[in-house]
Amino acid sequence: MTTGFTGSSELNGETEEEPGAPFDPDATGVIPRIILDLGSADGASSGKAKDKDNEETAADDASSERDAADGDGEAAEVPEAAPEAPAAGDAGTDTEAEAGIETDAEAETVTDAKPVAGAAPATEDKAGNQVADKADDKAEGESGAEAGAEVEDDADADTTTAIRLPAGFRVGGPPTAPDLTSAERPEAPPTTPFRATPPQAPPPPADTSPRPPAGASPQPPAQAAPQASPEPPAQAAPPASPQPPAQARPEAAQESKAPAKSAGATPAAAAAPQGLMARLGALVSSAPRWLPALLTVEGLILYVLALRVPPGPLRGVDPTDINGLGLISALPTSAFAAILIMLVAFFVTVAQSTDRKFLLLFQIATITFALHGAGALVATEPRFPTAYIHAGFVDFIGRTGETAISIDARMGWPGFFALFAFVTKAAGITDMTPILMWTPLLSNLLYLLPFVLILRQVVATTRARWFAALLFVLVQWIGQDYFSPQGFTFALYLAWVAILLRWFGRVEPRTKPVPDKGWRKWLGRLDAMTPGEIVNTGTFRADKLLMLTLLLALFFASTASHQITPFMMLGVITAFLIFKRTSLTWALPFFLGLVVLAWISYETVGFWAGQIDAIFGGLGKILTNLQRNTGDRIAGSDPAHAMVLKARLGILVVILSLAATGLLRRLRRGVFDRAALILLCVPVLALGLQSYGGEIGLRIYMFALPGACLLASYAFFPNLPADSADVREETVPIRRRNVRLNPELTRKLSVLLAAGFAVLFAMAFLVARYGNEKFERVTAGEVAAMHYVYAHDKPSARVLYLVPKEGPEVTPTMPWGEKDVELVNFNGQALVYKDPSNITGALAKLKASPRNTFLAVTRGQVSYLQLNEGFPEGWGEKFRAALDASPEVKRVYSNGDAALYTLKKFVRGTEIPDPQPYKGRGDPTSPWTPVGIAALALTWVTLFAYEVIRLHGPTRAPRARRRLLFVAIPAFVVAVGVIAERFIYIALNN
Repeated sequence: MTTGFTGSSELNGETEEEPGAPFDPDATGVIPRIILDLGSADGASSGKAKDKDNEETAADDASSERDAADGDGEAAEVPEAAPEAPAAGDAGTDTEAEAGIETDAEAETVTDAKPVAGAAPATEDKAGNQVADKADDKAEGESGAEAGAEVEDDADADTTTAIRLPAGFRVGGPPTAPDLTSAERPEAPPTTPFRATPPQAPPPPADTSPRPPAGASPQPPAQAAPQASPEPPAQAAPPASPQPPAQARPEAAQESKAPAKSAGATPAAAAAPQGLMARLGALVSSAPRWLPALLTVEGLILYVLALRVPPGPLRGVDPTDINGLGLISALPTSAFAAILIMLVAFFVTVAQSTDRKFLLLFQIATITFALHGAGALVATEPRFPTAYIHAGFVDFIGRTGETAISIDARMGWPGFFALFAFVTKAAGITDMTPILMWTPLLSNLLYLLPFVLILRQVVATTRARWFAALLFVLVQWIGQDYFSPQGFTFALYLAWVAILLRWFGRVEPRTKPVPDKGWRKWLGRLDAMTPGEIVNTGTFRADKLLMLTLLLALFFASTASHQITPFMMLGVITAFLIFKRTSLTWALPFFLGLVVLAWISYETVGFWAGQIDAIFGGLGKILTNLQRNTGDRIAGSDPAHAMVLKARLGILVVILSLAATGLLRRLRRGVFDRAALILLCVPVLALGLQSYGGEIGLRIYMFALPGACLLASYAFFPNLPADSADVREETVPIRRRNVRLNPELTRKLSVLLAAGFAVLFAMAFLVARYGNEKFERVTAGEVAAMHYVYAHDKPSARVLYLVPKEGPEVTPTMPWGEKDVELVNFNGQALVYKDPSNITGALAKLKASPRNTFLAVTRGQVSYLQLNEGFPEGWGEKFRAALDASPEVKRVYSNGDAALYTLKKFVRGTEIPDPQPYKGRGDPTSPWTPVGIAALALTWVTLFAYEVIRLHGPTRAPRARRRLLFVAIPAFVVAVGVIAERFIYIALNN
């Protein structure tokens, strides 16, 4: 038996190297050896013999014939057939002789032999070849030794086993027309290994003898002659009409062109429209391939022009048209048409039968640009006022190299600010305006990368995965994607989840029997369902160690940058361990939990030392926190702006309803999506922590989006993917009742319903995302007013902003803190009333403030008071007029969007105060702090070592792991005890 493995073959215990077949390192199976004999015209193959050297003599040939006939029993008996000379010009070229042909891997035996030097090549009648092939197919099931045996010429006893290709066969190209006719197409040869070899002798002249018809009765096979004989066989096939040779095809083509040339220009002119119509037909038939990409680019260009050109009919955006509904009230009709075109192009691509990954990703990226980049396309200055104070923190760290929690509590988590301070200083960036402008768009594009990796780890159809990615873009209206630690750490959170699922995922089938009754029966049935996640096996331990290190780095960066994100990460990995969806151990959650507690206890002392109640006062107050995040935000709002807040709640209700529907539809199909359910439910637990300034509900929604979007896509595409590259093929659920609708029809309806919901979400997104545009939009006049303050802040300055009620949770709605955060104090609040002529609150605050205090009246503040606090229309102009008329204040700066006021007279002898000195790391401590630090280090080292050893396998080094636990557990208890001691001791003494 002869087999080949990646370019080598074994013959009778000897190994022969094949230089023509390159080694394939990725090959995983046995590659058959290929022999092509291109010396025949009709594709007939000759009998099998052993592969020998081409330079053997005639005596060696005779010996090889006897070995092939009597040797190992592997040579097949060869029936006789009428000889046939190959057509002239059918000899294969060198390129054809070296070409390889794929064969069936199920072929078992082959015996190769070289032809006798000077012997006539094997010929065979075509009809006789078909008859012999049928006989061989029948004999294939009876004897493996006779598989692939073919008729050979009596005159050629020592021949080469080969599959002879037709004369019209071209290596690297499709067969010609005569080769595709059923009358001339030979039946497929048996799937035996063979090797491409050039013909050893020139082909004889073409034989013009008549050929038997295709339906001729088969002749009984005869024993192959031991020696070559030029005599024809005893029984000849009945005569048949001769067939034209393959070389006649080009001549016929030339003859067919001759009348067209002689007929003049009229036939050519008549053929031209036919060629044009053929091209148009081919273009139309290929429209599903090029039309979606064209529509996407067209929609993108139309959208950019609609928002960037000067205002006019059906184009341009006039900021003065923005009302309580936000930016959507000023968008032109052409912008909506462009979004609709891009969505239609996306669903046209999704509905196709191929998974066009790059096109779909490009389409989602363009939709992301249209929705999340609208603010940057319209605005002249970076939007969202809070982004400016974050730029000020970056500027402060870059100038001083320190963090000062006494300036702002957010300095206690300086990771994000320190990172950008390093980047901007290293790159020589002095103006952060472009970064602030385009961060929302870039953040959402960055979110797509890890989320798509998460989608690759779930058992879902192509439509479900890409629709989930689209939903993630359409319902992400939170607005935390601006230049902020929250937007940065959310990307780290998505990468964290993607690594957990991709490299540390775990799916194990249930082996225990399901209980017969009780609640354990339902839990057992859920556990026995098909898992909704994919586990990648065969990952190298070095890769896992690298990914584990990356997991820790992501968690450390999140802990040092934001207050909430580490708890979300910790909750996800804990839930994965509880529901057996990760191969990591419980050592990692204890390790990470200790990191969070240590950071809060040791690095943010200046924040919590004097306000323990502010940190822990909201624990367990779920209903109170929920009310502050929903009802309090709608009450007292402008009627139009209240629609924005209700639209946000509506999106939340719809997406959660779709997620519940998708979960139920998957359960009906026997699939339990634990990972998606964990990603949806874990963030909700943060509602029991605290209100987070009235924004904890927004953060919960943001972190729950990955799981919600994935489950919501199952509401439309719940089926499991079939084992096919065709996305139209899906598993059909087995139901107890008959399915009344055609599955193909239901798939089309699902695509249409998904497209309808996508359009609805896109329009709602514009309302929910940009509903605050009237006061979140920053103008050049407001930025110029703040720059005036920065130019006059020596040695210090203070800015008062307008509030309807004083409180710590009210932040300025103006571009504050961009520079000199250690010199300018923005903590002053000036109380104002709905009556614009009542300026007593503002005057009283000015008088109580030190010199160089400015009262800022900006367009953003006035819009906020009007939309959220019910202040009347025109309040800002009247309030500024009242200040201008007051004899106690003077206006030091003004433009159309902002004005700055200060007192005309100050008490003699008073000077501008020095800035409040900021402190570095001079934080209070406790007596047990050194012991706690040592216990922290010991705990982290032992738990990390335990997790690394566990990566090598659950049974690797059990004694060493037990010893590590004996050290880690006491050290962990001591470390947690010292953290608690610090909270109590420092809080009581401060």
